[in-house]
Amino acid sequence: MQEARVYRNGEEIGLLQKDDAGIYLFQYMLHYLENEDAVSISVHFPLQEEVFRSKTLFSFFFNLLAEGAVKEMQCRELKIDPEDHFTRLIKTTEFNTIGSITLKEILHEVS
Repeated sequence: MQEARVYRNGEEIGLLQKDDAGIYLFQYMLHYLENEDAVSISVHFPLQEEVFRSKTLFSFFFNLLAEGAVKEMQCRELKIDPEDHFTRLIKTTEFNTIGSITLKEILHEVS
């Protein structure tokens, strides 16, 4: 499973995952939902405790990805398959994204 913490303006607000079956999952953190100032990150992700599921990378997160020459450079430098959008997302969106959302990859130890 691949995972990333989702942040808005530096505050952890959710968890984004791609499970071993290739299903994408997004869930808001409970502490964020309990915050009276919480706002959804998109109309497609209303504030709720339930997990959002998709067979494809959610368009909201896909739209954080670079395109064109920057995409080519990222894939070359990081040795990422250009069609592996989730890996590119979690490897390149910790800093310098357009807007308030960033992601930080959760690294798991390999045993």
